[in-house]
Amino acid sequence: MAETSEVFRVGLLGHGTVGGAFATLLEERAGAVAATTGLRPELSGVLTRSRGDFDSILEGSDLVVELMGGIEPAREYVLRAMRAGKHVVSANKQLLSQHGEELWAVARENGVQLRFEGAVAGVVPVIRVLQESLAAAHVERIHGIVNGTTNYILSEMARSGISYEQALGQAQELGYAEADPTDDVTGRDAAAKMAILARLAFSTPVHLDQVAYEGIEHITADDMAYADELGLGLKLIGTAERVDGGISVRVHPAFLYGQHPLASVNGPFNAVTVESDAITEITMSGPGAGGPQTASAVLGDVVSAMIPPASTPETTEALPLVGDVVSAFYVHMEVADRPGVLAQIAEILGMQGASIKSFVQRGLGDNARLVMVLHPLLESRLYAAVRMIAQLDFMRAAPRAIRVIDEDFS
Repeated sequence: MAETSEVFRVGLLGHGTVGGAFATLLEERAGAVAATTGLRPELSGVLTRSRGDFDSILEGSDLVVELMGGIEPAREYVLRAMRAGKHVVSANKQLLSQHGEELWAVARENGVQLRFEGAVAGVVPVIRVLQESLAAAHVERIHGIVNGTTNYILSEMARSGISYEQALGQAQELGYAEADPTDDVTGRDAAAKMAILARLAFSTPVHLDQVAYEGIEHITADDMAYADELGLGLKLIGTAERVDGGISVRVHPAFLYGQHPLASVNGPFNAVTVESDAITEITMSGPGAGGPQTASAVLGDVVSAMIPPASTPETTEALPLVGDVVSAFYVHMEVADRPGVLAQIAEILGMQGASIKSFVQRGLGDNARLVMVLHPLLESRLYAAVRMIAQLDFMRAAPRAIRVIDEDFS
């Protein structure tokens, strides 16, 4: 079958870590793809900073794979390819999270496919599941670990008791973190991915700039130790959910109880949980980063595009974005241990409707630490209480608050 198959020409934009892995994988798997589709995929041209010509690649390709990264010229090339009637496969999360509506509109206008499984969660097939398997489900919430770098860092801090800086250094040595890890550790990378997932799950425009995100740079070894004593583990969690007729999309560190399906996902792995009344809950997990892993997802998209038709997601009316949501919290306070300290803190928390679920105290005198987990309340009320507590004269530092996903998965 493979020897007599018609050639399907693939133009490749970008030949870095993922692009190089994709080129190798395409050659290795061309026979298997031909046996499945009747078409043998072959590279028709490669564009890098130093070689190749986009116009020639465009003219000589049936499909264009964009693995350049960044916004421009990737956006220009993707738009030109689709307007020329070419299918496009991309793993560019920043491009899709900032210009997705424009790209999908052009794909629909020109009757071509725009596929992007590799942009979110590596080989975890969450895009395909949302677009195809769960197309008829009314998704209520997606949340997950969508950045392997931060998950590795937090896993090592919990396992070894090392500092954030030490764990980041290990991640860089192993190739899990870039020399400049800013997008990963600040949560921006995960925010881009959650914007894409929210767009697909709720069929409403979501731009990266509309996603609230926090990173892990402020997490300490003490936080990890106290959390372990309270039966909690820490992950950088992305959430997209329906709230009061709107949606909330956010990324932040969150503590999980051991029974939570994401609690056992460690190292550079990703996992995404999708919740809907129709399906209750499904969790998908797998490697979330790396050239071969992302290349595998990209090749899967190429094969899907070779077997039309496929739909390009339609937009609906824009749903309002909800910023103030309910969450449980872990709160860490460094205080001078004097009579009445806990009573004053509890009074302020009570004024904002917060109640204490569990509590740990360590140290005496001027070096005491209070760590507590609060029952769920509106985030705005928690932060109002934290600001008031920070003004008390016995506080030695501003309180630190980290969200807790307080759900029963027993």
